[in-house]
Amino acid sequence: MLILEVLFYSFATVVVIQVLYYTLIFGNFAFLKHSKTTSETPPVSVIICAKNEAENIKNFLPSVLNQDYHNFEVVLINDSSKDDTLEVFEDFKSKYDNIKIVNVKNIEAFWGNKKYALSLGIKAATNNHLLFTDADCKPLSKHWIKEMSSSFTKTNTIVLGYGGYNKIKHSFLNKLIRFETLLTATQYFSYAKIGLPYMGVGRNLAYHRDEFFNVNGFIKHMKVRSGDDDLFINEVATSKNTVIQYKKNSFTVSVAKTNFKDWFKQKRRHVSTAKYYKTKHQLLLGLFYITQVLFWTLGITLLYTTYLWPFALGLVILRFLCQYLSLGFSAKKLNEIDTIFLLPILEITLIIMQFSIFITNKISKPNYWK
Repeated sequence: MLILEVLFYSFATVVVIQVLYYTLIFGNFAFLKHSKTTSETPPVSVIICAKNEAENIKNFLPSVLNQDYHNFEVVLINDSSKDDTLEVFEDFKSKYDNIKIVNVKNIEAFWGNKKYALSLGIKAATNNHLLFTDADCKPLSKHWIKEMSSSFTKTNTIVLGYGGYNKIKHSFLNKLIRFETLLTATQYFSYAKIGLPYMGVGRNLAYHRDEFFNVNGFIKHMKVRSGDDDLFINEVATSKNTVIQYKKNSFTVSVAKTNFKDWFKQKRRHVSTAKYYKTKHQLLLGLFYITQVLFWTLGITLLYTTYLWPFALGLVILRFLCQYLSLGFSAKKLNEIDTIFLLPILEITLIIMQFSIFITNKISKPNYWK
């Protein structure tokens, strides 16, 4: 009985921590109302780095080039592609006069390093306001550049946007991918709102070029293959220079993986950068994940043993209520509301997947970006 009593009070503590996360932290984004943006429309350089992305460039680049914005260029970076990416770039350049091509050839010191390629593209950009997306991304509207750039001010030099994934009917994997994306966005938007910005996603991210040169670019983590988006933001973002943009016209959508193996490989690369985050961010993110795991393990154990089950059940309901409200409002903002219907199943699956990635990355490090 003593063991069960310890488990019960431990479970109560875990639930309190989870409730605080979903209300006091994630609620900052979930229940946030749109604020007014500026009317500034600065010249923008859209930067796209591509490696073996010929088909995606053909399909998605027109949606960038046809943006309704008065002054922008598109910097296309060919990162030593083996397919026809460079030829596709050159074909588009012959039709549009606002394209600049940066052709990157591998050198021994930076073999296959996306950050090296991006650095060359940033240096080649004409404008100081930089907007980043990926070759397999499509802006959801013709006002993407306008919405993202309107968040810039003299003090707001970093803009965190939302990059979602395409929806595939009757696909559990697709819902899992989009649920993970929703949860991640809810976290980085919320932390930014409370003055602790810790990451952004390269699918939709903007910052002033001075932020890049003030810290010598990616030099501090150049040897880490991933992290051109989250590690850079973790280094330079502060409560004073970072703003979020979540209007639907500012969204981009990417092609989601269609098999678990490819997605697992992709997430291994993304997760591998977390250990380089600032300590305070690691602690906050780690505590959330640990209490997620403990909520399920302790909750199931207590309900199975029926020890003080009415109280245990009440705690379970309280946590789920806060979770559904927080993620539900966030999902509505980010157009991912259909993922909420399978929330418990998706959460358990994601927890198991994240633990598997942690173990796999301990055994062998991912050393690729494509």
